[in-house]
Amino acid sequence: MLNFENLNKCIFQGTGHYNIPEIAPETDIPIHKLEWIPFNYAKSCKNPQGKGIHFYVDDYQFVRLWNFPDTYIPLLQRFDAVCTPDFSQYTDMPAAMRIYNHYRKHWLGAYWQMHGIRVIPTICWSDADSFAWCFDGEPKNSIVSISSVGTQNNKQVAEAFEFGCREALKRLNPSQILWYGKCPAEFDWNVVTIRPHQDEIVERRKAKYGR
Repeated sequence: MLNFENLNKCIFQGTGHYNIPEIAPETDIPIHKLEWIPFNYAKSCKNPQGKGIHFYVDDYQFVRLWNFPDTYIPLLQRFDAVCTPDFSQYTDMPAAMRIYNHYRKHWLGAYWQMHGIRVIPTICWSDADSFAWCFDGEPKNSIVSISSVGTQNNKQVAEAFEFGCREALKRLNPSQILWYGKCPAEFDWNVVTIRPHQDEIVERRKAKYGR
């Protein structure tokens, strides 16, 4: 068996043209009761009970989970729920790289579920062409997570985001959405919002220093 890209650990049967590993649905995680923290704070978290982990941080902060997946299993098992990694899906990236990032996200999510971790899929897309594969492996009628950070300050970008979001909701029909950032009014139903971590940092700085 090939001993690279985690193929020695597990090869999932997968779905779609690219055999994307499937993530099992979760419908009863109390996402509104959990405190959601970014992955780069997971190791220093003293009390993980009642907390969930999201990956809405730069890719370099969590690529180590792909490089050393077994190392981080015990850490993630301490938390009540974990979102799948938000590997980048920029429209100016080569399609092969975006598909690879989608595969890595799903391999890790499926692998974590094998180890008893409750996983919420992070739904990502880029352009309309990505719709051919970017929803492969995602559960239907399940809790999912979506981020709108960086998409609402430009009309063209906002319209493209909302087009992709409508496609995601049509295909997946999620039971609840764990939303990171500002939720456009069109999608503000059965949504639990996570405030961007940088907003909390700014507020704490203002409270402490008055600026």
